[in-house]
Amino acid sequence: MVQLFFQGSKDGASVNTDAVKARRFLLDKVESLIRSVIKSGGGYEARLWLCSTVSSIHLLDLYDQRDLFLNLLGMKNSKRDVAARLLRMIFEKKPQKAGSILAKKCQMLEEFFQGNPKRIMQWFGHFAVTGESTHKKGARALSQFAFVNRDICWEELEWKGKHGQSPAVVATKPHYFCDLDVLRTVENFLEYVPDFWSSKELSDSVKDGEILQIDTEYFVDQYVYLMYEENSRDVWQLVEEFFMDEPFSSLSQHLLIHLDEQRLLKFLRALGKLVNPNSQCKEMAFPCCWLEVLLSVYGDHISLDELVLLNCAIAKGRQLWRLMSDEEQEEEQGQLKELLKGTNQLTDADHFALMKGLVDSKLPDTLKWIGIQSWVVFCELSNECKSADSCEHLFTCNKIEYRKADDYSLVQNDGNSIAPDSDDEDLIRGSHKRRKRDRKRKRRRYDSDGDDLDQLLELGTSNRRSIESHHGSWYLSTDGFSASWDMADIPDHLSSHYLRTWLKFACFR
Repeated sequence: MVQLFFQGSKDGASVNTDAVKARRFLLDKVESLIRSVIKSGGGYEARLWLCSTVSSIHLLDLYDQRDLFLNLLGMKNSKRDVAARLLRMIFEKKPQKAGSILAKKCQMLEEFFQGNPKRIMQWFGHFAVTGESTHKKGARALSQFAFVNRDICWEELEWKGKHGQSPAVVATKPHYFCDLDVLRTVENFLEYVPDFWSSKELSDSVKDGEILQIDTEYFVDQYVYLMYEENSRDVWQLVEEFFMDEPFSSLSQHLLIHLDEQRLLKFLRALGKLVNPNSQCKEMAFPCCWLEVLLSVYGDHISLDELVLLNCAIAKGRQLWRLMSDEEQEEEQGQLKELLKGTNQLTDADHFALMKGLVDSKLPDTLKWIGIQSWVVFCELSNECKSADSCEHLFTCNKIEYRKADDYSLVQNDGNSIAPDSDDEDLIRGSHKRRKRDRKRKRRRYDSDGDDLDQLLELGTSNRRSIESHHGSWYLSTDGFSASWDMADIPDHLSSHYLRTWLKFACFR
């Protein structure tokens, strides 16, 4: 039976020092296995997991956030990858603001269409047919400019028919513009009507930023040039405003994944100087609290490899379990199984002595050992929680009160049920109404990890089939009976509760 040790030991209890040493030896072996798995095939993936955890940091001032990412743009090589990805985000989320800058760049627009029939037709080939009220996109700009400046440019319009159309006729029948040979006309304007490319009509047509979708990569390159070569104040102001408006989580998820190890570590160290853990962190209220504490205290003295390892054990236990289960990790799988078979049993006094010994280390080492110990707990729970009976036996042995989600009777930690009184019935009815919301909330929690959803589905596939006939779902005292936990989620929930309990002891004792 897995022991969860949610409480400390009573004073005066005897400690089996050999058992404590054996557990430390086990943690050393598990650390080596994790490092081996990360190094052999999961290094890039593990760095993505770290970026995911970083994205959940919530203690950053908006101006600090802006300066942090501006500093990232100034790092070597960021021009090539980070700036380009940022501009794609801006084009997608703030096209009007990007378009307003493009509207002032007549030469860029002219060069965009020069010698490119496909782009010409995509932008200027949208004249209204019979029944439509207005031309669209560049067609509207072309027609408006042609009417206003008909004395100087009407002869440059090329028509598909045997003869051209006069301004007077087209003014009364706008759909006649459908007979315009758009490609030849725009090519004439490129050669003979330079005023069109700096006209208000064309400028107005691109202000909404829709033109950016025609060839996003072209405009990304042009805006990168404006940023780094011309040092365009307009573009940098747009970037700064975007850094202030966009959530830190979104910026991190989209930009940090492109960083090499050197830039990522430099970014994290700069981040550590800006975060200041608050009272919520003291309660480990958020999954990233351990990282905020670590970066704020030891950011300048920890390597990226250590951060990746810590994050795997502390924040990504399920993903690490899935990675360890890959076919390519058969050797490590076998070693882990053997280690778990030999897991020694600890008393409360032994476990408390183990934790006190871990806490005496420097903070990064303390977090590492507690994280690895919590992952060992997760692995043991994943192997043990195979049926509803085994889960309930686990709850009882670890003095966890639980309420079956289908009958709502409260079960004490000795296994005896308590029928709810009238006040409890009201609570139970409210819990029943919240049950679907709870499940949706859990799904959203996993969805926020981005590509982790597929990993979680893959993780559960093999086990879910075998346990469907013994399905169980419970409300637990570990979270105040606030959400129902399915059997597949029990290992993650209880190991996370164990982790929070001892991280609070380690960081804020």
